[in-house]
Amino acid sequence: MALNVVILAAGKGTRMRSDLPKVLHPIAHKSMVQHVIDTAHAVGSDAIQLVYGYGAQKLQAALGEQELNWVLQAEQLGTGHAVAQANDNIQDDDTVLILYGDVPLIQAATLNALLEAKPANGLAILTVNLDNPMGYGRIVRDNGAVVGIVEQKDANAEQLLIQEVNTGIMAVPGKQLKHWLSQLSSDNAQGEYYLTDIIAMANADGVEITTAQPESAIEVEGANNRVQLAQLERAYQARAAEKLMLEGANLRDPSRIDIRGDVAVGMDVMIDVNVVFEGTVTLGNNVTIGAGAILIDCEIADNAVIKPYSIIENAIVGEDASAGPFARLRPGAELKQDAHVGNFVEMKKSVLGKGSKAGHLTYLGDAIVGEKANIGAGTITCNYDGVNKSVTQIGDGAFIGSNSSLVAPVSIGNQATTGAGSVITTKVEEGQLSVARAKQRNLSGWKRPVKKS
Repeated sequence: MALNVVILAAGKGTRMRSDLPKVLHPIAHKSMVQHVIDTAHAVGSDAIQLVYGYGAQKLQAALGEQELNWVLQAEQLGTGHAVAQANDNIQDDDTVLILYGDVPLIQAATLNALLEAKPANGLAILTVNLDNPMGYGRIVRDNGAVVGIVEQKDANAEQLLIQEVNTGIMAVPGKQLKHWLSQLSSDNAQGEYYLTDIIAMANADGVEITTAQPESAIEVEGANNRVQLAQLERAYQARAAEKLMLEGANLRDPSRIDIRGDVAVGMDVMIDVNVVFEGTVTLGNNVTIGAGAILIDCEIADNAVIKPYSIIENAIVGEDASAGPFARLRPGAELKQDAHVGNFVEMKKSVLGKGSKAGHLTYLGDAIVGEKANIGAGTITCNYDGVNKSVTQIGDGAFIGSNSSLVAPVSIGNQATTGAGSVITTKVEEGQLSVARAKQRNLSGWKRPVKKS
């Protein structure tokens, strides 16, 4: 028996007021439908049917590299009609799990509970109890047993009082699903083929119907406009912040953090306000992240400090090292143990060795710096000649004077020194002092220009 997941993603989302298909609008930098696809994989799906319609090219451009069966719904005639488009890809002995591309917060644990609740030859539906069920299909029970679902517009006064509502998510045996879908009618207030009508059919056929519920109602909420999208974003972030805290991170304010990927934390991590994480980020033990920092696909080792408003992207920060404030580590940058870069220092594809420092106002590009070197303020490695990138090598214990320009390819030996303001174009040997600047001249009797009247 295979788990066959059908994801409904054909709607335009008119209320989004956007040319982008609704399901491609992002939560935490990932499209809503991608969240659903990832969750489908997490519950062990054997196949995923993506029912699409509006914005096909944009959908395929965003999702096309994945193993999905693309199922076209040329006309949007209701949820039942949408699922029926996937019939050719459904086997009789499949368990069909029906999900929605605009319901991104559904959790794998909830879906696993739904699948466990499904009887061997029956179906299971995910329901939720709401204080205000307006707009939702109501779960109709008879002596506790589910006998049907009635949509808001078709409900009578008594049914409108029901607070248990349908989420649309259900697990159904493949053979019966195809049979029931073939029997659907559009004779209702919306003139659509309701997927929910299969519940009454199942009851009439004597099929056992069970239910499960999510931990929180937010899991099954969709986004039809940008206000709802923002609400889901905050709910997602609250859940992600809670997970970090349970794993050992201290958050100065859990409501002021954005996690747009996967963050792994060690013990006693301190994260200040307005920090943004993107991609895959690993934080070791006792790491401190200052306010407003942005960390993207990076590794921060034990006891390291990222000071406020620094950007760390595709970079590695070693044990006891620090960066910032206002530092930028670009792809390929690495701070070794106890290395330090300060304010307005930028590194790209460079290594700053153990105990070395670049305090401020420095650019290190395509550079390899040894241990315990000091890079003076305003130093730059001139790594690009307009065509090629070249490497600068700086030895252990070297002292680079402020405002030095190191024109690559060039090497500075161990314990060597460059004078402030020097333009270094050739090798400096170990222990040497290199001064490369124009001779200073002081002219007496010079008259300053004056403003013309």
